[in-house]
Amino acid sequence: MKHDISLTVNGDTYTLAVEPWHTLNEVLREDLNLTGTKLGCGSGDCGACTVMVEGKSVSSCLTLAVEMDGKEILTVEGLAPSGETLHPIQKAFIEKGAIQCGFCTPGMEISALNLLKSNPSPSDTQIRSAISGNLCRCTGYNKIVVAIDEAGRQMKPQPKAKR
Repeated sequence: MKHDISLTVNGDTYTLAVEPWHTLNEVLREDLNLTGTKLGCGSGDCGACTVMVEGKSVSSCLTLAVEMDGKEILTVEGLAPSGETLHPIQKAFIEKGAIQCGFCTPGMEISALNLLKSNPSPSDTQIRSAISGNLCRCTGYNKIVVAIDEAGRQMKPQPKAKR
């Protein structure tokens, strides 16, 4: 028996009837066609499916969709302010060569956002700790750390000029 749920994903509200065993990942990818969030291991170990729920990082492959009723969710598709402007995290990943095969990138970028929201100037050790739940099969960790550091600099509020 399907359950009716309402989700706000990337600012848009959706009402869906979902099977009680469907994961948030399945609903995002199959029902909402938001395929940026990947399914890697299916057991919460790789971080490819990381999204933000109510401002906290969550493994969407382990989260039942019915538990998300009434929640606000951010996926990698929601990072960019528009289809023409990238988020500073996305820009930094491109500029610093932190994207190789790209499979881990959406989860890495969401984990980076989670870190930079609370700590806009993290050390390399703090960055590595924040992405420790995200696996990169291409071993691009050094460039990912550099990109997150750069994104933090770009996201810091700039001081206003005195008049």
